[in-house]
Amino acid sequence: MLRPFRFLACLTLLLGWIPVSHAVEILKWERMPLAVPLVVGHERVVFIDRNVRVGVPASIDDRLRVQSAGGAIYLLAHDTIEPTRLQLQDADDGTLILIDIAAQEGDEPLEPVRIVEGDAVGPRYGGTSTQAPGVPSAATANPARETPVPVILTRYAAQHLYAPLRTVEPVNGLSRGNLHRDLVLDTLLPTLPIHARALATWRLEDQWVTAVRLTNTAHRWIDLDPRTLQGNFVAATFQHPDLGPTGTSHDTTVVYLVTRGHGLAKALLPAISPIDASRNLPAAAATGDAKGVNHAQ
Repeated sequence: MLRPFRFLACLTLLLGWIPVSHAVEILKWERMPLAVPLVVGHERVVFIDRNVRVGVPASIDDRLRVQSAGGAIYLLAHDTIEPTRLQLQDADDGTLILIDIAAQEGDEPLEPVRIVEGDAVGPRYGGTSTQAPGVPSAATANPARETPVPVILTRYAAQHLYAPLRTVEPVNGLSRGNLHRDLVLDTLLPTLPIHARALATWRLEDQWVTAVRLTNTAHRWIDLDPRTLQGNFVAATFQHPDLGPTGTSHDTTVVYLVTRGHGLAKALLPAISPIDASRNLPAAAATGDAKGVNHAQ
């Protein structure tokens, strides 16, 4: 009868020699910076299950070693580090996650960290809305987006032209389009002394946005009104409300034209040129010969 108890006692002693595995601290990303403390000389692993790029401030670049592989980030502080914010950016969709690190002296390493998405994470700009329960995914070819497509396109184009490229937020499904730089835009603003030139175009779903540079050729201020634009446009947005006199720093701006189903070229009005009807007449009739004149009489 003592034999089972002896076996359990031996088993307990054996299990006592098995090292306990490190626990993993779970941090939920809910658009609030996450605190990830470090111990100098001890590497800490951050699991994120994303292909991310890590933005490290230059002020701590020589005190912090950062490596990223297979959805994990390895942080090793060589010296004490004051509270500093790091940016983790998803290389696929541009999503940003912020973590605050601070390195202090210590003897014991800290457990690994796993970052998971919290329940309160809002939709990304330009993303699709959450699908209603019970609705099959193939119910619509293009699911509704949280932000209207013309707004997404206009904002994206404006950022590309006027903001640093590092601040441009990627949008899933948005791509750069081909544009003929010699596209004639004389009919775009025919009543104003403005020279127009197409710069770039982008497409999202069945809509295009084309950025067109407008330059004032007159020596006076010109108020810009979307109602003066000639063409078939879904939306039109001016970067500035007016143009300064030619030769000044305010004589140029950009208008963003959104079209549906095709690019800008097919949305413009046809150019109307003076017609010389005599070019369609036979040579004899065009010269007004005697036979033609007598016949007309």
